[in-house]
Amino acid sequence: MTTTSTFDAAAFGKVGVLFGGRSAEREISLISGNGVLQALKSRGIDAHPFDPGTQSLGELAAQNFDRVFIALHGRYGEDGSLQGALEQLGIPYTGSGVMASSVGMDKITTKKIWLMEGVPTPRYVSIDAASDLDRIVADLGLPLIVKPPLEGSSIGITKVTQAADLQAAVDLVASMDDAVLAEEFVTGREFTVAVLGQGASARALPIVEIVAPEGKYDYQNKYFTDDTQYHCPASLPEALTQEIQRHAVNAFRALGCEGWGRIDVLVRESDMRPFLLEVNTSPGMTTHSLVPMAARAVGIGYEDLCIEILRSARLKMGNKEKSKG
Repeated sequence: MTTTSTFDAAAFGKVGVLFGGRSAEREISLISGNGVLQALKSRGIDAHPFDPGTQSLGELAAQNFDRVFIALHGRYGEDGSLQGALEQLGIPYTGSGVMASSVGMDKITTKKIWLMEGVPTPRYVSIDAASDLDRIVADLGLPLIVKPPLEGSSIGITKVTQAADLQAAVDLVASMDDAVLAEEFVTGREFTVAVLGQGASARALPIVEIVAPEGKYDYQNKYFTDDTQYHCPASLPEALTQEIQRHAVNAFRALGCEGWGRIDVLVRESDMRPFLLEVNTSPGMTTHSLVPMAARAVGIGYEDLCIEILRSARLKMGNKEKSKG
């Protein structure tokens, strides 16, 4: 695998690393962004921190960044809103554009597109005030998963094992989002697939298997414990590995994603059939994060990964003259 160990640091110009923000994932974004910032600076890149959670768009424009690396997670950073502002300011940026970021952030819309494109994903129902909860339990069965469509990092997710508990799970999500997603529970192994590039050049990195304590890959076990085990490359039959990677790349392309991303996957225990859960268009870059882990498996170190992602920064909608370099 080709790395980016030889390059002209000055060609990137003045680089902003955007992290922090105002979402529920601010804490993780601060860790991700600081890691990226230090990685870029260690390679001689003129990189500077910028926190949209405490600094204004006017201050962002005044920095005269030649390009920015988006290390924000969740709302106001991964949902297309910031991407739109960067398009207006004419600042090339990493990751997906406005539309793909917005669609990818919404798990319900993502599922609709994936189903139209033949991407396998668990059965689901969108719940509102008029929904018949008993009917939903009958349709999806128990247990089922209730989650906020616009949050990440497992925030607000409940595994409902009894029908009597569904209302409380719905109420929890309703306190975070206008919509509520109920999803068929798939019993099986948990994996994730990092994707780099765009369009026909998009490629999947080695699959990571996630083995969490008691099968509970929640916020704490994702970021703040060493109890979760990761296996990369995942131990899977070669045909299944290729099938999962193919689905991941197709899912990435179907949403119009680019630059980099991560697709979460479950493989059902009973028949080894894969189901794609969601896309992360600005994945974590912490010491526990999965994209750097997958990159290491093919010889791409953390610093080289950051540079490859930064190199892909561009404007997606407007004048692309500043995207070169």
